Amino acid sequence: MTSFDFAIRTYTSLGVDVESALTTLARTPIALHCWQGDDVRGFERSGDISGSGLAVTGNYPGRARDISELRADLDAALALLPGAHRLNLHAIYGDFSSGRVERDAIGPEHFASWISWCSERSLGMDFNPTCFAHPNAASGLTLTHPERKIREFWIRHCIQCRQIGEHIGRALANPCITNIWIPDGMKDLPADRLSFRARLRDSLDQILAAPCDNTYNIDAVESKLFGIGSESYVAGSHEFYLSYAVQKQITLCLDAGHFHPTESLADKISSALLFLPRLLLHVSRGIRWDSDHVVLLDDPTIDIMREIVRCAALDRVHIGLDYFDASINRIAAWVIGARAARKALLIALLEPRDRLRTAEAAGDYTTRLMLHEAAKSLPWSAVWEEFCRRHNMPTDIELPEHIKNYEAKVLLGRK
Repeated sequence: MTSFDFAIRTYTSLGVDVESALTTLARTPIALHCWQGDDVRGFERSGDISGSGLAVTGNYPGRARDISELRADLDAALALLPGAHRLNLHAIYGDFSSGRVERDAIGPEHFASWISWCSERSLGMDFNPTCFAHPNAASGLTLTHPERKIREFWIRHCIQCRQIGEHIGRALANPCITNIWIPDGMKDLPADRLSFRARLRDSLDQILAAPCDNTYNIDAVESKLFGIGSESYVAGSHEFYLSYAVQKQITLCLDAGHFHPTESLADKISSALLFLPRLLLHVSRGIRWDSDHVVLLDDPTIDIMREIVRCAALDRVHIGLDYFDASINRIAAWVIGARAARKALLIALLEPRDRLRTAEAAGDYTTRLMLHEAAKSLPWSAVWEEFCRRHNMPTDIELPEHIKNYEAKVLLGRK
């Protein structure tokens, strides 16, 4: 008997259909974030990310320097990742080979080559306005800026991005999620929080009022508790965006690194799903003040995936990664994080949910707790290895060799 045969027998005795779990695991897409590959630099060369609440640490060799290198690195990562995937692209990653374009003038033509690239690989694509690393964001304020002309610049940029998202979704016959995040906040105590948030609401209203076919473009808004340079106050807080998303019935983005370290993102999912059409998750790993460490197979990540599965909401919750680490091999960072997220999803799919719910419904919380503990040592790893085998992917133990080979042949040649 193989370890996988033993796993099937064990899970079957608990009422879990392993083959059904593997099918769902394979078809559930996880979005890879392009900015891990080049340390959030992009291709327009208009500015750095300092002052935006973001920071990338480390100088590991091999950063992608242009669009062809970034695509090669994404291909290298995808070659090691079983299951369905999407690409998550920021506006600064357009194809600007014909010359720099101001952000409020970008259009679908600047992303046509990305659409072709995704189409060739059967990938969906998501999109993000880039409201940082620009002279008009030098103050750390964009959609909340007191000056109307600066706000209008960023409003135009976000409107253009929604139209690009619609074009992407239509071209790929796969809806594109266009997610708005802004860094706007204060390093020290503000005197008038209400005015900033009133301007944010007005700016968002103008952005969403622009015509856009929501068959192909899905609007999302993303909150944050604090950032570097905005430690005391962020205009786009969780309370603001939750309220706004419910009012507008748009998608709410929950980033695992954007809350207090002791908060549970998983606990927010069921509540939000009762009032919103869908959720976007940016799976990350916060450590102290930094929200963007490489995702690992840890309890918070498993809890997130369990909650999605328990809510039967895989068709309403979109899973994406969001972190950036330049202290390690960047392809490895993608692969470690994406595999960890998918393993967490597998563990969730293999949970003996019916038994847990039966015990809970009967008020048998003793059995419920024992089942929770027993589930931790079930043979999910044998199922994961089988999943990798079926997709002709290396096992986790074999990954370092593949990563190091690509590093030696490609990354170390970049200066």
